[in-house]
Amino acid sequence: MSLTISHRNVGDVAVLDLSGKITIGEGSVQLRNAVKSLLENGNKNILLNLGDVSYVDSSGIGELVHSYTTVKNQQGQLKLLNLTKKIQDLLMITKLLTVFDTFDNEADAVASFA
Repeated sequence: MSLTISHRNVGDVAVLDLSGKITIGEGSVQLRNAVKSLLENGNKNILLNLGDVSYVDSSGIGELVHSYTTVKNQQGQLKLLNLTKKIQDLLMITKLLTVFDTFDNEADAVASFA
């Protein structure tokens, strides 16, 4: 199962609902292109909903970090929503859980951009 990304806006926050796998190759390229497109269109507040992401490999983790850095360098914010236990554990092991703002509730996540 490859990565599927759908975009919606909640106020001034661009929410990307991700489903599938963020892996080397197509999955990480899709995520990079989606974030790049949002930034080019002036969206600086980006929320990645990872609730339906079944797997993230090391390339996928790298792409999350790259996306975070790219958005931050554009004076924006990128936050994560609905981490699965596997993804949360992976971010904890790599010490990246301290880098990302993470949320279990979309309303709280959206409000945090204010």
